[in-house]
Amino acid sequence: MAKSSDIRPVIKLRSTAGTGYTYVTRKNRRNNPDRLVLRKYDPVVRRHVEFREER
Repeated sequence: MAKSSDIRPVIKLRSTAGTGYTYVTRKNRRNNPDRLVLRKYDPVVRRHVEFREER
């Protein structure tokens, strides 16, 4: 049986605004095998921007 860390790894979401701001979260590899893209708040630019998964 696979470990839970293999199915739900910890990933970093890096801001596409170029500020270097990151969020840390977990994702389910079975449901989302591709890179995750979420629209979240970047406090450096004080706007909601896209955050992309970094490996």
